[in-house]
Amino acid sequence: MSHATKNGISSPYVELDRAAWAALRASTPLSLTEADLSDLRGTNDPTSLEEVRDIYLPLSRLLNLYVGATQQRHAAVRAFLGEADRPSPFIIGVAGSVAVGKSTTARLLRSLLAQWPNHPDVELVSTDNFLHPNAVLQSRGLMRRKGFPESYDRRALVRFVSEMKAGAERLEIPVYSHLHYDVVPGERQTVHRPDILIVEGINVLQPATAGRLAVADFFDYSIYVDAKVANIRDWYLDRFRELRRTAFSDPRSYFHHMATTIDEDEALEFAANTWQTINEVNLVENIRPTRGRATLVLFKGDDHRVSRVRLRKT
Repeated sequence: MSHATKNGISSPYVELDRAAWAALRASTPLSLTEADLSDLRGTNDPTSLEEVRDIYLPLSRLLNLYVGATQQRHAAVRAFLGEADRPSPFIIGVAGSVAVGKSTTARLLRSLLAQWPNHPDVELVSTDNFLHPNAVLQSRGLMRRKGFPESYDRRALVRFVSEMKAGAERLEIPVYSHLHYDVVPGERQTVHRPDILIVEGINVLQPATAGRLAVADFFDYSIYVDAKVANIRDWYLDRFRELRRTAFSDPRSYFHHMATTIDEDEALEFAANTWQTINEVNLVENIRPTRGRATLVLFKGDDHRVSRVRLRKT
């Protein structure tokens, strides 16, 4: 464990190596099976039960403590105001690059946090649902900027999280399909007020423009999943190869031609160019700069395993 200092000034962060972090699991039980984990892992994601035990169970324990403390604070405020309604959700943001494993992290947390008795109702929402439809992106010349902050309906996303935090009982949001690579017309995801709401997406820690609120302003806790850019690029290309073999072979897939009419070398050249000109640019310009806003950072090594954790203590 190390306490960072700069110019002799103590930092509010503490850094823990994998062994020190794993020891903080204490007696938190491992309830997931290999079959459960298989359902939660993303495409080509190698997360193992050992990773769950060493990394995600301590994180689940920490978040459970935060949720309990927040619930007590909210109960005190409600008692002071003479209110008896159910508290608003504890909201967790999960950020990080495309292909770094943030979606798997969010799904694992949803499953593990729901095992704790004082907050069994955990909902997960992806910010992909708030992407503008392709027709809108095309009309604005933004198809090559898909995933950049301007490609999202940020007002709708902030409104959703704000209303959840205000105690809305039931909200409906759009649904994004990775198969069709677009928002599905007429399809909605219904979110009933949960104990915990996890909001996952590449840009969830983006600061607001002057005079506006950002979605992160409503978070009680935030997590950034990090790795070297070169490693994320390799994981992105590995995932593309697997998707070309699996999901892209579906005739309904937006990228079906990548599996049928284009040879492998040409398809991989397309993927490498997409990474270099879109995803890496977005990571360097927009996503990575928000890392310092996170309450906790998971640093992944070359093998996709978390090697160290940085935790904000205050």
